[in-house]
Amino acid sequence: MDYSNAVAAVEQYMVGLEGDDVQVILDLYAEDAQVEDPIGSDLVVGHEALATFYNFALGSITKASLTGPVRLAANEAAFSFTLQLGDDSDPTYMDIIDVFKFNEEGKVISMRAFWGPENMRKA
Repeated sequence: MDYSNAVAAVEQYMVGLEGDDVQVILDLYAEDAQVEDPIGSDLVVGHEALATFYNFALGSITKASLTGPVRLAANEAAFSFTLQLGDDSDPTYMDIIDVFKFNEEGKVISMRAFWGPENMRKA
């Protein structure tokens, strides 16, 4: 995985999160991909389960923005970002670090999300 492809995947993920577009997100994942969001929760495995997961999750996201550069090591990319939940009149923010692991075809085979209640804040 080269850096520009990893950055493009992360940017596509941000577009999907903010645009409430599950298909844009699913296109990043291998058919048998696993998501652990947040770390310690049950794994979500495969496109059908991922579609259900993201359809639910995207319902409250109004903005998604990277808060630093994508970090790439071997076939894994880590990135920090903030989600805005709710509208601008009463937003809640979530500060998250996600890690994508890519297969040889450049598809995400694993996503792990690092966040907890202490990473949520009001404006």
